[in-house]
Amino acid sequence: MNQTLTVALIQQCATADAAANLALQMQDIRRAAAGGARLVLLQELHNTPYFCQTEDPAACDLAEPIPGRSTERLGALAAELGVVIVASLFERRAAGLYHNTAVVLDADGRLAGRYRKMHIPDDPGFYEKFYFTPGDLGFTPIDTAVGRLGVLVCWDQWYPEAARLMALAGAELLLYPTAIGWNPDDATDEQTRQRDAWITIQRAHAVANGLPVLACNRVGHELDPSGHTPGIRFWGSSFIAGPQGEILAQAGTEAPEILSAHIDLAHGESVRRIWPFLRDRRIDAYSDLTRRFRD
Repeated sequence: MNQTLTVALIQQCATADAAANLALQMQDIRRAAAGGARLVLLQELHNTPYFCQTEDPAACDLAEPIPGRSTERLGALAAELGVVIVASLFERRAAGLYHNTAVVLDADGRLAGRYRKMHIPDDPGFYEKFYFTPGDLGFTPIDTAVGRLGVLVCWDQWYPEAARLMALAGAELLLYPTAIGWNPDDATDEQTRQRDAWITIQRAHAVANGLPVLACNRVGHELDPSGHTPGIRFWGSSFIAGPQGEILAQAGTEAPEILSAHIDLAHGESVRRIWPFLRDRRIDAYSDLTRRFRD
């Protein structure tokens, strides 16, 4: 594996036209590859608007099989360009059984693996438990032409356990396709706190595990289909961080963007030598982590 890896994140606004969304993403992947990217990360559920703002059984029609049309098209593009693509799809596993699934298309076009979102939120505007069955594939990195990828999805990003388990399984980078934003009615200071917390927790995963982190969020205001709320203003802010949490590149909060950075993979090795957190873990004293709460 090369010591320097150019990566790109595709931050986009979503429309109701899934075919148009995918076509635009593929166009931007081409641009990213032309700029030297060998690994491209797309945002969570990139083919559609964020339909989880409401509980609507008809939205299940948006789900697709894996392998399926999206993986075929993205796989063909990955092979053509010689890049690794990490995508995020609404997986139809069977009637009434759906997952929020990240897929990895390797540089030869094959489906290298998938990760099914493990932590499923259920909050106002984010009614994901209605749609998604919790993942059953565990925290298993996916081997690719550019290295071993620890792929997680959105709500997983708040859990240090998920990042740690990926690191312990040999992940060389952590990737988070994401759909997160503000309630437009929230006060400006509350919006700032939320966004800062989102950035901080993921930078902390980079530090705690000595790994680069890639977080790709959507952007733009998506209305609540029910009309009961003002919808969600997705805050963008996609970023790439190094193994000490250093920000290598960050997108804005208002517009689509192709974000890229050069990652020095050898730097992670040197960081882990001076901060040997894995060495000093007290694995003999952590059994209570498997409890819901210590009463």
